[in-house]
Formats: sequence, structure tokens, C-alpha cells
Amino acid sequence: MMWGWPNMMGGFFGGGMGWTGIILSFIFFILIIIGIILLIVWLVKRVTHSGSEDKTGSKAIDILKERYAKGEITKDQYESIKKDL
Repeated sequence: MMWGWPNMMGGFFGGGMGWTGIILSFIFFILIIIGIILLIVWLVKRVTHSGSEDKTGSKAIDILKERYAKGEITKDQYESIKKDL
């Protein structure tokens, strides 16, 4: 049957493997979609986290202020470390 329903020699999806080919093709298609979604999520996280370096700097200053307030470091040490940061 050349122009009828797909036969076992070469179906629409299965490539001649019947239902197994259809299922494997569907799983492969789903994996490609999941991969694209994960790639997009990774790219968005990478772009949005590029500005997080400023936040870590302010956190270091907060820790420094806390150590100075507790008396763990002197004023000279505080000023020196603050310049380094």
C-alpha cells in the first residue's frame, strides 16, 4: 500500500518500528523541549546574577561593621580593611 495509512516499512513517526518508534519519538521530542527550557532558565539566571557582586561587597562591609562594633578589631584595622574592600 503506497499511498494509504503508514505501514511497517516507514510510518510517520516510528520509521518502521510501530508503536515503539512512536513512543520513542515522543520521548525524544519531550527531552528536546525540556532541554530548551533548561537552557533558557540557565541563561536567565546567569544574566540576573551578574549584578550579585555588589551585594556580596555590602555584606562584607556589614560583617566588618559588626566586628568593629563588637570590639574584635580596632579603628585602624577597620579603616584599613574597609579600604581594601
